[in-house]
Amino acid sequence: MEASHGHERNADQIAYWNGPGGQRWADRQAVQDIVLKPVLEVLLDRARPRAGEHVLDVGCGSGASTKAFASKVERSGRVLGIDVSEPMLERARQSTPKEAPVDYALADATIYPFDPASFDLLASRFGVMFFAEPAVSFANLRKALKPTGRLAFACWQEPRQNPFFMAPLQAVYKHVPKLPQLGPEDPGPFSFASEARVKRILGEAGFSAIAMEPCALELDIAVGRGIDAAIQGALEIGPASRALDGHPEDVRAAAVASMREALSHYAKGDSVSLPAAIWIVTARA
Repeated sequence: MEASHGHERNADQIAYWNGPGGQRWADRQAVQDIVLKPVLEVLLDRARPRAGEHVLDVGCGSGASTKAFASKVERSGRVLGIDVSEPMLERARQSTPKEAPVDYALADATIYPFDPASFDLLASRFGVMFFAEPAVSFANLRKALKPTGRLAFACWQEPRQNPFFMAPLQAVYKHVPKLPQLGPEDPGPFSFASEARVKRILGEAGFSAIAMEPCALELDIAVGRGIDAAIQGALEIGPASRALDGHPEDVRAAAVASMREALSHYAKGDSVSLPAAIWIVTARA
């Protein structure tokens, strides 16, 4: 997808998710789907998709959430997964059975011309925190919902509540400069950490009955494969990976040693389970 095909203020995100960064996520997605399975389970429980419903899955990535919703709505329902990342959507299409009640759209949800009032449920697993003007994006998404439609999505709480991100990153910061700090409203993984901001955005977009449930989880970044697999994952995607990008091998080796020490405190057998804190956000159209 080219940036010119999306909202102009989302151009940087579209470029990122269609460049090497997006390809790394696509390559890593099978493992990440295992890591994030507890998040998806909580989201499905709170979203309560039912047979026959039409679901819009925003920021669907490589399709794990889309396929999960499809299994709940069954053949009588339908799920549309939308994402700006061509590499990730290609993975989604490859892994989705042809008979599944699923469609995918390579598009920017901020401006996509959804059929009005056509969906029962708007859902997302970490796919809505990257809009430059989120109130505008959610207003467009709300138009796609039926008057009785509902919203349910997962987003991250504050970084300090998420060793899942911060434990590897703080270890790396012993050896490299810190990443540029994002503003509290800049697009990024923690842009919806503020409860007040999320409620303001959704209220401006026209949603009602907005609720935010804090959920504490433990996510095994090693997926049962030991600490070496946990370190490899941190080196492939995420903030620790970005902080190390472009640094020489001796620096990377020192950072890996620090990561190993930090993550060893979370290791139990072949699992390395890090605390994670998310919001489950729900609302009505």
